[in-house]
Amino acid sequence: MRLKDKVALVTGAANGMGAATAKLFAREGAKAVVVADVLDAPGKNVVAAIEKEGGHATYQHLDVTSEDEWKAAIDKVLATWGRLDVLVNNAGISGSAAEDLFATDAWDKLMAINARGVFLGTKYAVAAMRQSGGGSIVNLSSVSGIVGQQGVHVGYNASKAAVRLLSKTIAVQHGRDRIRVNSVHPGLMPPMITSGRTADPETRAKMLKSVPLGRAGEVDEVAYAVLFLASDESSYVTGTEIVVDGGWTAA
Repeated sequence: MRLKDKVALVTGAANGMGAATAKLFAREGAKAVVVADVLDAPGKNVVAAIEKEGGHATYQHLDVTSEDEWKAAIDKVLATWGRLDVLVNNAGISGSAAEDLFATDAWDKLMAINARGVFLGTKYAVAAMRQSGGGSIVNLSSVSGIVGQQGVHVGYNASKAAVRLLSKTIAVQHGRDRIRVNSVHPGLMPPMITSGRTADPETRAKMLKSVPLGRAGEVDEVAYAVLFLASDESSYVTGTEIVVDGGWTAA
């Protein structure tokens, strides 16, 4: 039980990597997993699936761009369980659906969800974790936060790069508070529900040719990387990143 007695909140947990992470956390003994999303019905289905397996979870409606909703969510966690041990900032949207790769409205939306959302979650988690003596924040970035690429809005790469550097800075500033902060950078994965051209089979086949392992990743493979960073097994790991991309950025 790698998360025994820990209280965790996972954003964007109604599907994909977020749902996989929430379910894994519960299987690994988390005292409570808060499944947070704006997709209420799918999010509640994740909670039901966790409870069916004997885990402990609750659902929290959370628009990660809203400071008021973040404050309310963290306040509720502290009022209910008295502490927050793990925050996974997973909520995000793809940059491959925009037709105009310089569209300003797409830039604003990408930065609001992918970067502002992580900033706000980190802001309130740090305050909560300082009260309870420390914790672990895991921020989901992307290989797109490390290198440039074709076919996605520039705001996607910029927002994911912001997540990477935000993680490092908070790690440096709050290490003395025993708060660890790291980022995880998935590569080619199953398409997000907000994906556009990267969900096209022909495009994915071309992308796959650049992956040394010769296949796309699975959401559980990302979830296990998140689990390591969330657990005490990574107690001396902070301010860094784990790349889960089948070798794509190494090629």
